[in-house]
Amino acid sequence: MKSSVSICFVLLMLTISCASSAAVSKDKNPPKKFLKCINRYSPEISGLVYTPQNSSFIPVLNSTINNLRFEKPDTPKPLVIIRPVNESQIQTVIRCSKKYGLEMRIRSGGHSFEGLSYVSHVPFVVLDIINLKLFSFDAETETAWIGSGLTNGELYYRIGQKSDTLGFPSGLFANVGVGGILSGGGYGIMMRKHGLAADHVIDARLIDAYGRILDRKSMGEDWFWAIRGGGGGSFGVVLSWKVKLIKVPKIVTVYKVFRTIEQNLTSIFYKYQEVAPRLPKELEIKADGQCVLSNASARADKKTMTFLFEALYLGRADGMLSAMEGQFPELGVKREDCFEVSWIQAMVYMSGFPLFTPPEILLDLTVLPRPAFKSNNDYTEVPIPVEGLEGIWDLMYELPPTKVTLQFTPYGGRMDEVSESALPFPYRAGTWFKFNRFAETDTDEAIRMKWIKKLAKYLTPYVTKNPRSAYVNYVDLTMGTNNPKGITSYKRASKWGKRYFKNNFDRLVKIKSVVDPENFFRHEQSIPPIPAGKF
Repeated sequence: MKSSVSICFVLLMLTISCASSAAVSKDKNPPKKFLKCINRYSPEISGLVYTPQNSSFIPVLNSTINNLRFEKPDTPKPLVIIRPVNESQIQTVIRCSKKYGLEMRIRSGGHSFEGLSYVSHVPFVVLDIINLKLFSFDAETETAWIGSGLTNGELYYRIGQKSDTLGFPSGLFANVGVGGILSGGGYGIMMRKHGLAADHVIDARLIDAYGRILDRKSMGEDWFWAIRGGGGGSFGVVLSWKVKLIKVPKIVTVYKVFRTIEQNLTSIFYKYQEVAPRLPKELEIKADGQCVLSNASARADKKTMTFLFEALYLGRADGMLSAMEGQFPELGVKREDCFEVSWIQAMVYMSGFPLFTPPEILLDLTVLPRPAFKSNNDYTEVPIPVEGLEGIWDLMYELPPTKVTLQFTPYGGRMDEVSESALPFPYRAGTWFKFNRFAETDTDEAIRMKWIKKLAKYLTPYVTKNPRSAYVNYVDLTMGTNNPKGITSYKRASKWGKRYFKNNFDRLVKIKSVVDPENFFRHEQSIPPIPAGKF
């Protein structure tokens, strides 16, 4: 990796300055001194700061905890939560966190599956960027600057207010934060046509560990590469992203159909695995499966498996039906199953709301369910055979109905056309499906945690190997963690890092070692700085 002499000199001087203040972390009562520090440098910040002494502290903390496994009284809480409204306030929080040796966690939408944006086992503060709601649209260039505090729903709604022929290929659910999605690459229901959300980022504004505000030009292409898929919380606070919007038809087609074991689900699903990555780019069909109760089941306990096949076609229904009849007639989709709607209305539907719900629902951050859960995920490169699927169904029957969701997302299309080194996210050509499992842990948590590990072990023959791959935005700490104190070795970090990033992990480590050598931006699976020659 090439770095300019001037940048290295600045980093050296700042590193020396940082090291000279490290002893301050031994001061007594750092939270009190931290509060004095931020009020000294940003006097107007007082109304944006929440401590355990504030009656609003727990409501603010819990407001965007979207995995309720981390809403328990015994979950470690931050010493302070800050919700800045401008860049200088963020610079102040970074400065004061460093001065008093406090770890800083960055929260966008609060959807970290392991709570990494609001939980730590060392003294920490939460920088909650929910107020960074910038949306600046340029019709001539078909671009927009978007703040990291926006949610998917807010982004889609604002695009829809400006144009009925532009969209953005981000995530599925309305209340997920844009900052987190883009930091991990970001996939959505248009991935097969347009690739990842991060593929469409053309600039960014970031505050680094030294308080500098950088854009693409000043941070350089290596750093810019790292923030578009290298995971959140490693390379700085991304304030906003400039994205190229994508063309969408004025009319698109959606459908949702269910199939059960009694409706020949196993054969249908095996065929789905074969054809979904080969369908026209304009058509994406995701599949979510659960164990449910049904009077039609032949089992004594009346359990059966059901899958929801959920599709978006970037065009009229006739084109979609032609593709289905030609390549996947087994699903039996009919014209009456299909709805022709605008793109923004399709995004409402794909977020789990009834089809013709007004788009304003996308602005409501409280309406989608927030379960307690444990998740893990894999990638496949070939279809899981029928006997493998039947084994999955048997494992699903071990738990009460509806407590586990299986999610299959097909690749192919545009994803086959992008190099795995184009961004840190490496799962491009040759990837068949992303396969996620979500086990609710609202009751019998120990049993559910043990069960999801059992399923992961069962799947070993059917998923990628060397490394067994995973998606960084679906973070899973059972794969390994950094050293909670002191330096993390390359060998230790590689246990999880190679699974998320393959060989791109090495480049991420090199970049981190230059731009944040003191490892200010860190969490259990952040990219660690590792000195040259140590990996």
